[in-house]
Amino acid sequence: MKAADPPVSVPQPEQPEQAEQHDAPRAAAGRAPGRRVGAYLPYALIAPTVVAIAAVFVWPLVKTVIMSFQDVGRRELWTGQAGEWVGFEQFTNILGDGRFWDVVWRTVLFMVACVVVTMGVGLFLAQAMQRMSLWIRLALTAALVAAWAMPLLVATSIFRWFADSDYGVMNMVLTKYLGLDFRGHNWWLDPKQGFLIIAAVVIWGAIPFVAITLYAALTQVPRELEEAAALDGAGAFGVFRYVTWPVIKPVFQMVATLSVIWDFNVFGQVFLMRGNKPEPEYSLLGIYSFEKAFESNSFSQGAAISLITVLLLSGVAVYYLRQLLKIGEVE
Repeated sequence: MKAADPPVSVPQPEQPEQAEQHDAPRAAAGRAPGRRVGAYLPYALIAPTVVAIAAVFVWPLVKTVIMSFQDVGRRELWTGQAGEWVGFEQFTNILGDGRFWDVVWRTVLFMVACVVVTMGVGLFLAQAMQRMSLWIRLALTAALVAAWAMPLLVATSIFRWFADSDYGVMNMVLTKYLGLDFRGHNWWLDPKQGFLIIAAVVIWGAIPFVAITLYAALTQVPRELEEAAALDGAGAFGVFRYVTWPVIKPVFQMVATLSVIWDFNVFGQVFLMRGNKPEPEYSLLGIYSFEKAFESNSFSQGAAISLITVLLLSGVAVYYLRQLLKIGEVE
């Protein structure tokens, strides 16, 4: 009689949970290097931009801060020698100069006038664009973009020709069509009249950005809300105040803040309008800093004025960043 064969153990299929437990360490080991590389990839992608920003903005700002606490003249600039450390002497000299405060108030008044007119005209054009036909709106947009893209040198040359005492268009129009005696009138003898021409250049170059940006914001206002407010008896001003303005207010504040920063730092328009040699009556903070640095050969004072300008605008910059964060939270 033949002995019974020993029982043969048949391997049971591994349960899914057990298979996952065995495969998890191997999968984790295989994915670990890839995960580490993927974690650093975003930083590697933005590293060139960070280096470029540091080279263009951060390093010059650091050098400006260092120079403002030194006495750097033409000799130190040409030889590369470090200037003598003088502490806060440059700041005390500038803040104690009465002409500096005259320039500051002139800059603030010029900035306020330019920003108010720019925002008002830009908002008016943005609302007018809503009521235009498609082709007229496209033509106006193309004209605004062309004006925005015009080089500063070309724009200032055109406005200088407008205000020329002998061949200017403004004198001709005022004399021939309005009956005023402006023949040979020199607009630059009176700084108030001269700043009107300079402000016209600044406003003319800033309006396209403001108008196009505010028009984009106006397109986000729900039409049904405006129609409902009109049906309830609200006038045009009421519709704008209670329906349109709350929607475009964040964008309006952001654009106005940018305009404040840009108009506070106006330099090229004044410098080119006055033939690269502005009179003291036409000095704004940018011109004043340039005069101290390159005409008085006191580069440290020029750096100190630039640093004071940055500090004056720091509050505006913080407000601008807060507006950007609020817009991001809303979105």
